[in-house]
Amino acid sequence: MSRQRSLEKILASEYVSIGELARLTGCRYSTLKFYTEEGLLPFEQAEENLTRRYRREESVKQVEWIRRLRQEGKSVPEIKKRGKP
Repeated sequence: MSRQRSLEKILASEYVSIGELARLTGCRYSTLKFYTEEGLLPFEQAEENLTRRYRREESVKQVEWIRRLRQEGKSVPEIKKRGKP
């Protein structure tokens, strides 16, 4: 099991893991995984390992946008139709 990076290091990084993104946004890991699987949360994946990496700033903004639309009562399919913020 890998050691958690400090919040300071996470905030200084261009890329974060899904667990780190969960820490930054307060969103559940399973919710972020669902958004990723639905194509709402883009990621990059290095060929040498299977770790998904998310662009920190872009992903935090995307999660906030999705949350705002969900609070307005929009469904995931409706959000997918809208595209990006």
